Amino acid sequence: MTLLTHHADPVTSGDEDVSRRLLDSAAALSYDPAVDVDWDAPLDPAHYGLNPEWSTLYGTPLWEEMTEEQRVTLTRHEVASIMSTGIWFEMILQQMVLRDQYVKNYADAEFQFALTEIGDECRHSIMFARACEKLEIDAYFPTRLSIELGRVFKSAAGGEAAYGGILVAEEVLDVMQRDWMRGENVLPLVRRTSQIHVVEESRHMKFARQEIRERMAGASATRKRTSSVVIAAAAYFIVKNMVNEGVYVAAGLDPTTAIAAARSNEHHKTMVRNSCSHLMHFLAEVGLLSRPAMRIYQRVNLI
Repeated sequence: MTLLTHHADPVTSGDEDVSRRLLDSAAALSYDPAVDVDWDAPLDPAHYGLNPEWSTLYGTPLWEEMTEEQRVTLTRHEVASIMSTGIWFEMILQQMVLRDQYVKNYADAEFQFALTEIGDECRHSIMFARACEKLEIDAYFPTRLSIELGRVFKSAAGGEAAYGGILVAEEVLDVMQRDWMRGENVLPLVRRTSQIHVVEESRHMKFARQEIRERMAGASATRKRTSSVVIAAAAYFIVKNMVNEGVYVAAGLDPTTAIAAARSNEHHKTMVRNSCSHLMHFLAEVGLLSRPAMRIYQRVNLI
């Protein structure tokens, strides 16, 4: 069969080397959540859904007033909400990567790793869905506006805008999950699914950074400014939807009081901001951290 190469972008040997190494890494260390997670293990009622320090209410007076049962319930719903948001964006991600790789050289390691990443993301989405089911928590969905904007983004975003949005979503979640997988007071189910996600997403982030560097080589100042704002806007809606306001009702809290406490929680803002320092450094390095973009990131405490 003759490979279809007439639409393929030129790939440098360096780019090919990165993708080949990522393929080798995937072959050496990948997971099947269906068998690599103990889905039958009972849930210890004393274990949190995520490290308490990552709760949106940790460090507030309201947190101190809550019972231990409420804290456990809140963190379990928070992690379920974050997983649900992860599924939502992984479905967007898969469509963008498929569009980007359409009719490219099938022999290239870049094309093959892109499909490997899509396969990983399918398994991750199923893994998160099963985890929420095990927690007996229904899916939390983004706002209607976010859902509709997601439809536009997945259909229109390309190049560095698409891979930038992917990188932001993966980087923000990566730092959180590195803490969750080590949390001795966190549910083993969450620790294990976090470990699997961290290991496999580390390859996805390397791939996204390489794709962004490739697309930004020689990009004009106008293109850089435009793409920086698109990526920042994607980050804004991802972060805004990570913890659904319904989690506070599930924990038996007054939603108005809890939402106000979460929005003014300086501890949580600092945790999120610190988790994004490496991401912001990379975006600045490749010319994707314009002043308008920085203002958007500041609105969701990413900078």
